[in-house]
Amino acid sequence: MKQLKEFFIPFKGLKQGKHTFEYKIGNSFFESFDYEDFNDVNVSVEVALNKMSTMMELDMRASGVVNVNCDITNEPFDQEINGDLHLVVKFGDEFNDEDDEILILPHGEHQVYIAQYVYELLVLAVPQKRVHPGVEDGSLDSPVLDKLEELQPKEEKIDKKNTDPRWDGLKKLLTDK
Repeated sequence: MKQLKEFFIPFKGLKQGKHTFEYKIGNSFFESFDYEDFNDVNVSVEVALNKMSTMMELDMRASGVVNVNCDITNEPFDQEINGDLHLVVKFGDEFNDEDDEILILPHGEHQVYIAQYVYELLVLAVPQKRVHPGVEDGSLDSPVLDKLEELQPKEEKIDKKNTDPRWDGLKKLLTDK
């Protein structure tokens, strides 16, 4: 994975308070992570950095559209995504990103790299089961759906009058009380 220099936020020269950074995410962002589940990407990410004297808070908001393939029909469709991520940045003796919500940077560090957090935010914003809206409302005309319909198990009607005589004796026990 190559590092994307625009995702380094230099905080050393920033005054205390809120600062906003905006990013337009496209296919090249996910290519740098070797992630190929999206056909096309058009997402905006807004990062609000709140710098305080001893720590920082990063609030990331993502919204946009990713083009993915339907899990049922493999037809491509645009999936709307929205996501939020809150990250607390503290300073310590050594780098530590084991906690999902707290990032520890070494003392003396002057920038924070947020590409991994943006990547996770966007990937997790996409639903696990990707279903084309046309499948849900019945408007998609696809040969795959026709084949699934054809292969669907048929319901067999059970005739309640013709029961297996071996069970009749047990059924009497249930009614004799």
